[in-house]
Amino acid sequence: MSVEQPLWRALTGYRLLTAGYAVALFAVGYDGHARPVPGIAFMAVLVVWTLATLGMVSSPQRCTRGFLFVDLGIALTGILLTPVVETHQRIVEGGPTLPSIWTAGSVLAFAIKGGWRWAAAASCLVGGANLVERGAPARDTVHNVLLVAIASIAIGYVVEVARASERTLARALQIEAATRERERLARDIHDNVLQVLAMVQRRGTEIGGQAEALGIMAGEQEAALRALISGGGAVLSAVPAPREGGPDEADPGHEPDPEHEPDPDAPRDLRALLTPYSGTRVTVAAPGTPVLLPARAAAELAAAVGAALENVRKHAGERAHAWILLEDAPDAVLVSVRDDGPGIPEGRLADAEAEGRLGVAQSIRGRLRDLGGTAELVSVPGQGTEVELRLGK
Repeated sequence: MSVEQPLWRALTGYRLLTAGYAVALFAVGYDGHARPVPGIAFMAVLVVWTLATLGMVSSPQRCTRGFLFVDLGIALTGILLTPVVETHQRIVEGGPTLPSIWTAGSVLAFAIKGGWRWAAAASCLVGGANLVERGAPARDTVHNVLLVAIASIAIGYVVEVARASERTLARALQIEAATRERERLARDIHDNVLQVLAMVQRRGTEIGGQAEALGIMAGEQEAALRALISGGGAVLSAVPAPREGGPDEADPGHEPDPEHEPDPDAPRDLRALLTPYSGTRVTVAAPGTPVLLPARAAAELAAAVGAALENVRKHAGERAHAWILLEDAPDAVLVSVRDDGPGIPEGRLADAEAEGRLGVAQSIRGRLRDLGGTAELVSVPGQGTEVELRLGK
């Protein structure tokens, strides 16, 4: 909801109350009016106009410039008509004008619609009309005019600041949404497209001949794509990546059978998504009871584990062993992936992220951050690496 919407509702109530007040004030002093008939006619117009235009002061879209000028014109007419209705003595004594404080509602409408400059212009017109009605500057007249002017200008300024803040907030939310989508695409690209290009490069080099030239081109495209996504400009569609090897690289989340695909909104057992990773070099330890998570959270957590295992295969060597430990705590689900590789040299993760290698930054930490969880990485050179994924319930 717009922060200025409560001001429009308040203005609607103000106009109703002050219109009733003006009529009551006129009725109470009816016997003292010099010529009450023009006053009765004005009060009828004031009441009908106020009731007929309630919808015009309900939002900035419906409050048009034409309405504002007509509304202010009625207020000015009432002020200038006061000497015709009232006796000179009552005017000199500081008697109220016909519209009384209803006039301030017209000025406030200018302030809420157009800001403090519109409010200042409308206040000047009202002040001039009051001076003409009184015939000479008087202390109470100047006081009332200044009060309306200062209040309306202040409200107009607040409205301008609120609108600027809303625009800034909307822009920040757009940037945040775009950043999250870019990170999601970068994760998909890292987990799929880049893996395919790396596999083509490796196999092309092994086979030789024309395949080697194809591998070289795949390597060049991989480097270009890494540079693109690290610079934040990736807008590409991910495709499922074929996996090499046996069950050590099994991917439980890809290519589901449409006829047997589970309900996407139903909770999923995280054990079922992690068990396929088990193999000769990967050991999975999980509780004996189901570890249920929302489908999206379970899939993303399993994908983060898969990314951690991919890093083990790439950087710890083909002979490295990995252990996956799943724990179902009362307040969180914990998954740790530990290997017996050489560990990660200090500063290597920052260098890898700068080079566009987003396995840890996006495929692991980015996934957990989007889910509201955390990913901690501990590595001791010569003693292996451990990744701990924590997702609150």
